[in-house]
Amino acid sequence: MNTVVITGCTVADGRVADGASPVEDAGILVRDDRIAAVGTRQEILAEVADRTDVDRVDLGGAYVTPGLVNMHTHLSLSLPGAGGDQVKDLNPHELALYMADGARRTLDCGVTTVRCVAEKDHADFALRRAIEAGRVPGPRMFTAGRALVCTGGHGHEGTDTLECDGVDGFRRGTRAQLKAGADLIKVMISGGIAGQHESIDTPQLFADEMAAVIETAHAWGRRVTAHAGPAAVIAQAVELGLDCVEHGYQLTPEVAARMAARGTALVPTLLVTRCKGFFDELGVPEWMQCRSLGAGPAHLDSFATAVAAGVEVLLGSDMPPFWSFEGTNATVRELEHMAEVIGPARALHAATLGPARWLRAEADIGTVEPGRYADLIAMDENPLAAASAYRGVHWVMKGGRVVRTGPPTSGRKTP
Repeated sequence: MNTVVITGCTVADGRVADGASPVEDAGILVRDDRIAAVGTRQEILAEVADRTDVDRVDLGGAYVTPGLVNMHTHLSLSLPGAGGDQVKDLNPHELALYMADGARRTLDCGVTTVRCVAEKDHADFALRRAIEAGRVPGPRMFTAGRALVCTGGHGHEGTDTLECDGVDGFRRGTRAQLKAGADLIKVMISGGIAGQHESIDTPQLFADEMAAVIETAHAWGRRVTAHAGPAAVIAQAVELGLDCVEHGYQLTPEVAARMAARGTALVPTLLVTRCKGFFDELGVPEWMQCRSLGAGPAHLDSFATAVAAGVEVLLGSDMPPFWSFEGTNATVRELEHMAEVIGPARALHAATLGPARWLRAEADIGTVEPGRYADLIAMDENPLAAASAYRGVHWVMKGGRVVRTGPPTSGRKTP
């Protein structure tokens, strides 16, 4: 049994948002891939005092939190423009390698779990198996397979979506993703930023089609998340039992209150309406940039409305998690935007324990507790003082194995 003792750190996790205190001068005992004990340095060292087969890690006063969970990830993202066209032109073998490289970079940034919400050609399932088998470094993956859209609906142009129509069509589409191994289902119920022949508030599914997806997924024990912008469409889906909203560009207080009452979470992806540099880098066309950046003020107001109503908000970047952006990586930049509204303690919850609970994986990830996977990251600044502390992540452990140590990185772009 591989045993590691980690000392020289302060331990904090998402429970601080509910009043728990960080553990100062802490120690963490890791056996194989899971945390065996957490306590003071003296307590943990006493447990292994007479052992010589223990690896010892002194983090020199760093702050340790669980690895980040990015709940809106596309490792095969291809937006309109020259950069996206390069990804669309990859053959299946190239695509798999491209996504594997993105997974490695994502883990390198301290994101130890991702929720993929539309990936091309079901390559995500092969990547998930490769990561689980240890053949490829990467985060833990929860994936929706291909997102479900109506004919001509949002994202229909790519192989990361599946066009369906009518109740029977959407039931079949849902079951097709479940057959492939989907952990959740993603459905596009409105227009969005990247569809040239639609608007953000274009309704795209009828109520019976939405119900077909939600009922079928729930019958199989899977949750459903929806790409959605306008309040009226979101309200309808929430009443049908939707579990999560992606983006939520145009929420109203009434709809946000209903989301909170029904337990529907929000992944706001604030970056997508404030990332001109990213768009320029990829050669995203002017029409999309105007639509995206023009939606920014209302998007931020919508997020604040959801927070005020008590909606559970979760971290998700939409941009590739590792992408170098504004001096850090996309995951951290998204968390910084969220923290401006919810504060750093709640941001830590939104990046760790909140996602773990939505994924029904809180017994395995999301906190620094015995029994959880040893998915840990370290930084020199206090993340409970400012979310910008995550810019300084310099040590990453996944499943009890140190996968990166060294100076902070700002993330790396794709080639």
